[in-house]
Amino acid sequence: MPIIVGGVVEKDNKYLLVQESKPKCYGKWNIPAGHLDPGESIFDGAKREIKEETNCDVELTGVCNIGNHIVPNDTFVAIVFTTKLLTDTVKPQAGEILEAKWFTYEEIVAMSDQLRRADWIISAIDFARRGAAPLDLVKFSETEVR
Repeated sequence: MPIIVGGVVEKDNKYLLVQESKPKCYGKWNIPAGHLDPGESIFDGAKREIKEETNCDVELTGVCNIGNHIVPNDTFVAIVFTTKLLTDTVKPQAGEILEAKWFTYEEIVAMSDQLRRADWIISAIDFARRGAAPLDLVKFSETEVR
């Protein structure tokens, strides 16, 4: 079961989106997100994916969306965090991301047909704007569960 992690990155009332280069979603805009690596925490994975796709360093500040997507023969879980921008030298990941660009909320809503998953992306930004759940909503343990 793939786990997707990422974050809503905001600066000056604009939100950072990345334009996908994968064939199945080529040219679609998305929040910076990707697959969790084995042995990686969802916190570390979200920060890594944002850094890889945008070159921005962030601190996670809250949980704004948890999603569940079911497709034939698979189930996806997605966790989106709110972030605090630490470095903002935006540079899209070569070979993976066509472009990274800042958009206003109104621009994002108006381009819903250009978004990879408009419902998921707009919902995550809505929750980030209204106030996310605290990070301690997520319980993390490095010990083996028996």
